[in-house]
Amino acid sequence: MDMNKELAEKIIRLKNEKNAVILAHNYERPEIQDIADFVGDSLGLSQVASKTDAEIIVFCGVHFMAETASIISPQKKVLLPDTNAGCSLAESITIEELREWKSKFPEAVVVTYINSTAAVKTESDYCCTSSNAVQVVNSIPKEKKILFAPDRFLGKYVKAMTDRDIEIWDGACHVHEKIGEIDFNEAHEKYPDAEFLIHPECGCSTSCMLKAAVYEDCKNTHIFSTEGMIQFVDKSEKDQFVIATEIG
Repeated sequence: MDMNKELAEKIIRLKNEKNAVILAHNYERPEIQDIADFVGDSLGLSQVASKTDAEIIVFCGVHFMAETASIISPQKKVLLPDTNAGCSLAESITIEELREWKSKFPEAVVVTYINSTAAVKTESDYCCTSSNAVQVVNSIPKEKKILFAPDRFLGKYVKAMTDRDIEIWDGACHVHEKIGEIDFNEAHEKYPDAEFLIHPECGCSTSCMLKAAVYEDCKNTHIFSTEGMIQFVDKSEKDQFVIATEIG
C-alpha cells in the first residue's frame, strides 16, 4: 500500500524534530525510499550516516544492517522500525556454529561477508563486502587456510578467482538462492547487445558468474553488488541490461 502524503509529511516533520536521519536499503519498497535521506547498500548507508550531524539513525532494513550502523556510530541511537526484520543469509550461521567450525581448523583465517550478525563478526579475522572479497582474500598469506562465511555462492566465486585453500560455509539468502542455475543463452540470443549484471549472492552465480570470471564463456557479464549495478547502469553507454537479483 502506498504511503499517503499526510503520513509522509508527519514522518518528515518528526524526523526533523528529533534530529534524525532516515536510511533506506535498496531492497525497501519505493514509498520508503521516497522519504529517506539516503538510499543504498547497508555498509554504504552506515558510513554516510556516521558523517551526518543526526543524533538518531532510523535504518529501514534488516537487523544486521542496524547493527552495522551502531558499530560505526556508537555515539548515535539506532532505531530499527521492525525489530523482527531478519536476513536468512545472516541467520544461516550463529556465533556458536562459527566457534565450532573454527575449532576444527585452529590455524585458519576467518573471512566473513558483511551480511552477518555483529556476534559473528566478533569471531572473524576479516569482514568483506561482495565488491572487495577477492582483494581481502588475496591480501592474506597464501599458506593460510581460509574459512569463508556465510554465503556459499560468493565463497565459490572467491575460491575460483583466487585459487586459494578455502572452506565455505553452506549459507545463502533464500531470495537470491531462488534465482537458481539460470541458462542465459536464450537471453543472450534475445538481447545480444545487453550487459548482464549478476548479484554475487544469486544461485546462478555458480554457473554463469564463474564461467564469466574464469572461462569467459558469458559475454558482457559483470558481477556487482546492488549499488555497483546502479552505478554501472548510470555510467554505461548501453541501453539494455539483463539483471539477476531480487525484484527490488
